[in-house]
Amino acid sequence: MAMMDVPLNSWLIFENAPKHAAGTEIVSQTGPDTLHRYTYADFGKRTQQLMHALDRLGLEPQDRVATLAWNGYRHLECYFAIPCTERVLHTLNLRLSPEDLTYIIGHADDRVILADPDLLPILEKIGEGLKSVKTVVVLGDSVPDHSLSTDVVAYEDLIADESESYPRPDIDEQTPLGICYTSGTTGRPKAAVYTHRSNYLHTIMASSGAGLSIGPSDCTLPIVPMFHANAWGIPFAATAVGAKQVFAGAHLDPKTVVDLLTNEAVTVSAGVPTIWMMVADELATRDTKPPALRHLVCGGSQPPRALMERYVNEFGIPFVQAWGMTETSPLASIAWPKHKMRDWSDEQLTDNVRTRAGLPVPGVEVTLRDESGNGVPWDGTSLGNLFVRGPFIIDSYLKGDGAEQFTEDGWFATGDVAIGDPDGYFVIADRTKDLIKSGGEWISSVDMEGAIMAMPGVDEAAVVAIPDEKWQERPLACVVVREGASVTVDDVKAHLEGRGWARWQLPDRVEIIEAIPKTGVGKFDKKVLRSQFG
Repeated sequence: MAMMDVPLNSWLIFENAPKHAAGTEIVSQTGPDTLHRYTYADFGKRTQQLMHALDRLGLEPQDRVATLAWNGYRHLECYFAIPCTERVLHTLNLRLSPEDLTYIIGHADDRVILADPDLLPILEKIGEGLKSVKTVVVLGDSVPDHSLSTDVVAYEDLIADESESYPRPDIDEQTPLGICYTSGTTGRPKAAVYTHRSNYLHTIMASSGAGLSIGPSDCTLPIVPMFHANAWGIPFAATAVGAKQVFAGAHLDPKTVVDLLTNEAVTVSAGVPTIWMMVADELATRDTKPPALRHLVCGGSQPPRALMERYVNEFGIPFVQAWGMTETSPLASIAWPKHKMRDWSDEQLTDNVRTRAGLPVPGVEVTLRDESGNGVPWDGTSLGNLFVRGPFIIDSYLKGDGAEQFTEDGWFATGDVAIGDPDGYFVIADRTKDLIKSGGEWISSVDMEGAIMAMPGVDEAAVVAIPDEKWQERPLACVVVREGASVTVDDVKAHLEGRGWARWQLPDRVEIIEAIPKTGVGKFDKKVLRSQFG
């Protein structure tokens, strides 16, 4: 006997919620004091109207259709209408420079861009860089004043007269579904291409208990942008299981986020550490925590231990670290505790689980290798270069870029250095390029940053290597001090020594700065700091 051969494509994700969760809400913050509400039934009809509209724009199968948008219900409609008509969804990072966006739009050969009205000025700055684009669709009721020479149409006008039912095409599961570009911290951004099959498998994993743990009884609020590696797969996972979805749009201030968490009974939310730092300060001003919140997921960069402890000890909110990359679709590991740890203290869990990048999720293989390519033991101390492979991890970049990061036996070299422990968890020690080699010994900038951010009066800290004639490299700490506080180099050294750092590891310089520069996806941009202080 054989199993039914059903293609694993986007229709399997899209059709479930409008059919079986028709009355479940999708809520979007559309203004400082305004919310848009509709149901999966509405979503299903409008998404199929957009499918017809894309046909009418003359798009061919595999044409690239880009979005330049905040998190919201219209963006969610694009998430499904584009791949369900066999076109390729390309989410544009609105925080990238006009130069990078020009390169990405041209490299992808985007034919149509669907953009939020307030983001049209970004496209205006690109100007002639839009030469491949036939049409810009404004995600709104009308077209605002603009200087674009491309055809521009309002979204609601585009879909208004279309049918609410679209005949389901036969899409091969290996067909490209979407493109996400890396943030380009070194060199040009590179394009990761996801297939219908890879996205379906990632979606099922992400909704599982080993992933983000999202089911029909949940309500999700992804603070991570939908243009950042598909909001870590949350919109796909929530739609697949019919969970309620909440989107904050451009309104990412901590008050709005906490109001949404509270008023919409959000159970699962996800974002980068900087967001959760601001939300923690807002939560501290309120008497109650969001009542339905089951766990927060944090990723993008290593969260400070002090932040984890604050959520667990002060607010009683489980704080779960996740790790992944654009190239891994993106979730590759999540730091869930095991059954045997159910009676562990909060301190034990923080020491051995929460501070880890996590356990590899189902389907992802992880190996640690030394510089000669030999395996490194998972003994809790040995450093190794991190390699991953799996059914939703890419095996190449678009147009053959970055071929050196892929091995002949199918592994992807992440560029991270990690330590594995006997329990199967691993922790990211550093990016390969961010490790500091001082006198022949390695210093982890990530570990030092976390230790400094545990200091009272410190909001953020980034550590980079600066050249040194005697020791080759020495650590420099860039520190953002909380308003009204004071931090000196001696304070930092004393604090680190008190936490077990050896004297030779301590930073020689501390620079007090107003803010740590960030990449387009919210990570510390250390190349800017190295350029400024190195």
